Amino acid sequence: MAEKIDEQQFDEDRFNMLKAFDETNAGVKGLIDSGLQKVPKIFVRPSHELAQELTKNKNCSHIQIPVIDLSDIRKPEERKRIVEEVKVASETWGFFQVVNHGISQDVIDGMIDGIKKFHEQDVEEKKKYYSRDFKRRVRFNCSHDLFTSKTTTWKDTLSIRFPGPDPNDHHDLPATCRESTVTYSKHVEILGNNLLGILSECLGLETEHLKNMECCAGHRIHSHYYPACPEPHLAIGTHKHSDPGFITILLQSQGISALQILHKGQWVDVEPTPGGLVINLGDLLQLVSNDKFKSSEHRAKVNPIGPRISVACFFDGPVNEAKIYGPIKELISEESPAIYKEVVLGNYISKFFNTGLDNYRALDYYKL
Repeated sequence: MAEKIDEQQFDEDRFNMLKAFDETNAGVKGLIDSGLQKVPKIFVRPSHELAQELTKNKNCSHIQIPVIDLSDIRKPEERKRIVEEVKVASETWGFFQVVNHGISQDVIDGMIDGIKKFHEQDVEEKKKYYSRDFKRRVRFNCSHDLFTSKTTTWKDTLSIRFPGPDPNDHHDLPATCRESTVTYSKHVEILGNNLLGILSECLGLETEHLKNMECCAGHRIHSHYYPACPEPHLAIGTHKHSDPGFITILLQSQGISALQILHKGQWVDVEPTPGGLVINLGDLLQLVSNDKFKSSEHRAKVNPIGPRISVACFFDGPVNEAKIYGPIKELISEESPAIYKEVVLGNYISKFFNTGLDNYRALDYYKL
């Protein structure tokens, strides 16, 4: 009985600390700017997690995820090579990097610079966007699962939704990064559609198959700012998770390594590649491909230096609609029966946003 009372007291104390932190509307950077020297309790990972980090082989640095050159993608022979390389990476890793992808360095640098300016501007300006309502088009906060996860993540995030087709009115975007984000959004949407075409061919389908399923109908851009952490061994930047959607295109600022993929039971570092973008497949693509493709768990470490900036563009489909997704019919046979149930997209995404990231894997809920 005493243990139960202690647990209730702990939960109540933690909730009060989370609420006090959330009500500052200033995020993790606000803590750093206040002169913080120690990581607050809400950011400290559970003791069993920290113990595992000390005993388990944390990474296997000699392994690298595939890097695929997309230049000459219009040439038939080169496209065959690209499709084969993407197919192998999608079946074994669920991750790969792309270079010569069609997005110029100026656009990439502009995106990173704009996000840095947003997060480093006067806190009173940022507070105008602070919200936990995931239905809002533009919102700024720390940890979307702040009140549902066991540990608060060491990052601040600006989230912007781009419903398709791309709207012309962007007045609600922050002025510091409005132009750079809109420009990057247009380029990354083109790349997303090109990748879906390649992935369709990898499955033996017509090039437009995944696009016709509306897998690229709108996207979300989550721009993360990871401040330097005074005690990086205690905190986590992003919990171990798999992405819920179809594909994610990730831009990482240079110079600081943080992204890790769980591959064959080991954490593998994904070093930023100059001009490169990281592509990872999400749970919905594993579901509709009936396990032909792999959606891998990954996380982000924190560092004693910073800031590190990453920009994740999620292609989740028409999330505000009651669209139903299930294993693609052409991939189902007597030899390969359906592994997953159909999902209603709106409900599926809502469940993701209302569940702690450190305790949820979407695919577990939809297996037959």
